[in-house]
Parts: sequence; C-alpha cells; structure tokens
Amino acid sequence: MMMRSIFITVLMGGVILLVFSCATVPTGPLAPGEVRLLRLDTPREGDMRRGIVFEVNIKFEAEGYPEISRVCFYWSGDGPTCTKIIKVKYGSPGTVNVELRTDSFGSYFLESYVQYIRNGKTHSTNVVVAHINVIR
Repeated sequence: MMMRSIFITVLMGGVILLVFSCATVPTGPLAPGEVRLLRLDTPREGDMRRGIVFEVNIKFEAEGYPEISRVCFYWSGDGPTCTKIIKVKYGSPGTVNVELRTDSFGSYFLESYVQYIRNGKTHSTNVVVAHINVIR
C-alpha cells in the first residue's frame, strides 16, 4: 500500500509538470489574421466562489484584428464549455474578457482556447492553462 501511495504521488507530480511544460507558447511568426494565446489570468484564490460569476482575462497576440468569435474552457478535462465574450481589446498584448461561473468547488486546471475567423473559416488557437481553487 505504501508503494502504491508513493507511485501515485510521483505520477501526479509528473502529470503536473507535463501540463505546465505543454502550456508553453509557440514563438514563431504569426500568419496574417492568426491569433496566439499567451496566458490565462484568473482572480486570486478566495475571489472565486461556487455559484458566483468571476472574470477571466485571456492575453493574446494577433496579426491584424481577427474576429474572435468565442472562448471555450475545459475544467480539469471536463468540457469544452464555451462562453460569451464580454469584451475584446486589441493591442500588444490584446485581451479577451469573459465571465465564468461554476456550481462546484475544489481545485481545477482551467484550460482555454479561442475560436476566431480567418479567411472566412473558423480556427482554434493554442491552449493556455491556469490552476484555480473555487471555494464554498
């Protein structure tokens, strides 16, 4: 039983490292109309409560001013859940603001990607990840 506990602890540590190492941002040049996510900003722990809306800001870089159509999330693998965009601010970096709400509490890996229109077709960005704690 002790061996299994050690194995699970090491395995979970490896999974966490893998998740964060995969969340690195590509650095190559952007194609015209392309969007690349840089990071996912969430409220501080304690500001996210079960059943209460909280704001999430997604920083991005873009070539031009592509139309950002929606933002989707995975809550520790569950999803995707897509949500309405509150505001898009273009710049260096740009920001997409959305509001989220959950009826569950606990610790989650919140993963997000953005869908945008380029040359009349819908494209998805890279994924960015944040660790969050939702309290009662």
